[in-house]
Amino acid sequence: MLVNKAYKFRIYPTKEQERQIAKTIGCSRFVFNH
Repeated sequence: MLVNKAYKFRIYPTKEQERQIAKTIGCSRFVFNH
């Protein structure tokens, strides 16, 4: 539940933020979102 709650908010990250998110969540999820 806690993990699910973390992904509820929507953001429009910059390129730099996208890289940090990709590192945190994982490359597979980053590719899936694009």
